[in-house]
Amino acid sequence: MSKKILIVTEYFYPEEFKINEIALAWQEKGYSVDILTQNPTYPAGVILNNYKNSWYSKENYEGLTVYRVKAVTGYKESLFKKILKYFTFMTLGSFVALKIGKKYDYIFGFDVGALTGMVPAVLIQKYYHKPTTLWIQDIWPDSVYAYGFKKRKFLEYTLDKFVKFVYKNSTNLAVSAKGFIKRIEPYIEGEKPIEYFPNWADELNDNLEAFEFSKEKRVHLSFAGNIGKVQNLENVINAYGNLPQEYINKSQLNIIGDGSELETLKSIVKKSEYKNIVFWGRKPRAEMSKYFKASDFLIVSLVDKPIFSLTVPAKIQTYIAAKKPILAILNGDVADIIKENNLGYCAQPNSIDEIKDIFKKAIDTKEADVENFTKNCEQLTKTVFSKKHIIDNMLSLLIGEKR
Repeated sequence: MSKKILIVTEYFYPEEFKINEIALAWQEKGYSVDILTQNPTYPAGVILNNYKNSWYSKENYEGLTVYRVKAVTGYKESLFKKILKYFTFMTLGSFVALKIGKKYDYIFGFDVGALTGMVPAVLIQKYYHKPTTLWIQDIWPDSVYAYGFKKRKFLEYTLDKFVKFVYKNSTNLAVSAKGFIKRIEPYIEGEKPIEYFPNWADELNDNLEAFEFSKEKRVHLSFAGNIGKVQNLENVINAYGNLPQEYINKSQLNIIGDGSELETLKSIVKKSEYKNIVFWGRKPRAEMSKYFKASDFLIVSLVDKPIFSLTVPAKIQTYIAAKKPILAILNGDVADIIKENNLGYCAQPNSIDEIKDIFKKAIDTKEADVENFTKNCEQLTKTVFSKKHIIDNMLSLLIGEKR
């Protein structure tokens, strides 16, 4: 009889997250895999087509049993609803977890958002003593403060107690960035192993033709992804817009995506009369390879806050898999990856002058240097960021198998 794994995650198919691939891969290895999640709302904050926002439902996806609970909608426009969304899944998910959790051999928590989403997983460990692994993609309490909550004594005390409770009631932890390890260690007091498992690249369709960003021959510098406050795009735009005219004439800054800051950034470009900055809007994930192919350099940028120096955005691996040089406008783990592996250029996120300098470097880069960056990206994708390697080793950690 096959061993049973329950995956606890706030997001699952048809939402596009790495956990979908993990679940199917483990099923192919002969495990019986079920999912505990909520009704799908990402990315728009509304219930996706063909789904009802019922309090509780059960469905089948590719042979996996998926348990769903009610989701709060409208959270993109309301901080209160966003917080309510997290607590709703924590509460409803915990009821379901305690009801079904006893029958599973292993519990896996995919912590891609608020740590509250891991409570259903750790309650199964606490009450039924099932081996439980959490894959941490975001660090609490750091991220709470990073998003604007003031570090007052009561909040700090409450969050610290909560974080200790969650980590204490897991068997072991995996992290998506090496910098997370030092932040987690004080909460577990050396009780359990923490292992590094980075995200892997999104699947890229290499058969797609390159998109045409411009009729003229230009060096294309492209940002792709969420356009929010933490992406630091105002500095990126102001740096590019203030380049010497000769550099602007032979290049173009492409911004692909959508988010809360999109209209603000468009107004900055219009008011400042910046040239050769184009907003392309949100594009389907399945088509992103044609935009990457058309780019000469890909940009990753985050504001200068301690939590983000520890974070490795999932798109970094996709950029690397696209085999394009990277402009890293941030501090910490990502900058280290770019420097240590010679994948592109780095700049301090708060320095307009440094950002301008790497834009000029990119525009002036010789073809031989681009080829070198490309080879290094290809090598890293085959080794450290190998999807099969990561998924297999994560399973070994979960089931306690030696590697």
